[in-house]
Amino acid sequence: MTRDELATASDLLASAADSTDDEDDAERLDGLSGQLSDLAEAERGPDHGRLARIENALNDLEASAGDDAAGTIADAHEHVTEYRSGVEGV
Repeated sequence: MTRDELATASDLLASAADSTDDEDDAERLDGLSGQLSDLAEAERGPDHGRLARIENALNDLEASAGDDAAGTIADAHEHVTEYRSGVEGV
């Protein structure tokens, strides 16, 4: 398990933030992108709880974003889910 999945998700969310017209969604996407970037570079990986909160936020954003951004958010979500499947615990 590598944290490349989180770095890729971060990049995708940054792209989605650039492609959305909704300022609130763009701000949330930028924030999540930054969180995932930090987690990808951190000494310790995130736990299930942190990843679950991120996934919940992604679910909300997928539902509210326009078609272009929603597809990119869904791709990022898949990378987070893939990473989480290898996290021990729960």
